[in-house]
Amino acid sequence: MQPAKWRTILQKSSGDPQAALADLGLAETTAWSDEAAAAFPYKTARPFFERIRPGDPHDPLLLQVLPVAAENDPAPGYGLDPLQEQDCQPVPGVLRKYQGRALLLVTGACAIHCRYCFRRHFPYADAIASTGQWRAALDYLQRDTGIREIILSGGDPLMVANDKLRFLVEKLADIPHLQRLRLHTRMPVVLPERVDEGLVSLLAATRLQRVMVIHANHPQELDEGVAAAVEKLRTVRILLMNQAVLLKNINDNAKVLRELSEKLFSIGIIPYYLHMLDPVQGAAHFAVPETCAMNIMEELRAMLPGYLVPRLVRELPGRAHKVPVS
Repeated sequence: MQPAKWRTILQKSSGDPQAALADLGLAETTAWSDEAAAAFPYKTARPFFERIRPGDPHDPLLLQVLPVAAENDPAPGYGLDPLQEQDCQPVPGVLRKYQGRALLLVTGACAIHCRYCFRRHFPYADAIASTGQWRAALDYLQRDTGIREIILSGGDPLMVANDKLRFLVEKLADIPHLQRLRLHTRMPVVLPERVDEGLVSLLAATRLQRVMVIHANHPQELDEGVAAAVEKLRTVRILLMNQAVLLKNINDNAKVLRELSEKLFSIGIIPYYLHMLDPVQGAAHFAVPETCAMNIMEELRAMLPGYLVPRLVRELPGRAHKVPVS
């Protein structure tokens, strides 16, 4: 059997930062860190890589994925598990943090390694709800009748093949008190080919209400391929929203965020959350001060109608909800 098209493309993705810089004409001008790449490997899906501007060491997409020496600097207050998620697992692979919702870690794999990822140090081998462990997770979800929404996360849940994903979604739909299925995924942005006929059909077939939260931080991430993938999802009435992370030198600018919101909405995605950086070890150089973030949001509110302004939030361990920054 031939592998799915998206898997073939994924196999051609770059895992060598030095080769990537050479392809971009930046090998002689842009530093990368062996130590940072060893701690958290470089990985970038080819479609995302092709949107990076050659010859530009400050490209906002390149800065999201390139391992740099600043990741090795000590940063007080930045840790390996910034949201203390390992304390929120009633069974392996299930995170129970918020009332009425549970999060299922479907896989530890991603098509891209974002350098600011809050789970970059997460012990997936101990916690992941892989196929062999789904039974324990499903049994827990069956018992906890207070859960109305299940969130598929990871890693990226769309790294799982369609047949396995269909099996999981069908088992979730068999749990009578579950009403909504939410997927948190970067795949429609970084690898639009992942939104294939099989994925669309399995999501269309479930009785559960479907929500997909994608992740784009900069308008340059959104091209015609992304728009085409999103349109396939819209045809089966999946609610599409975006969450971004506020990142220094990437999108800490009201004009950039305005363009992101308008471009998202033009292809059918609602700007949902703009997250303050989670304090994960290795990502402190991306942090934007809170006062600066609030000033940016004030500018953004003057530029856009309210429905295009994402909510600026941060997540704090032990809190029952995201915390608005205002």
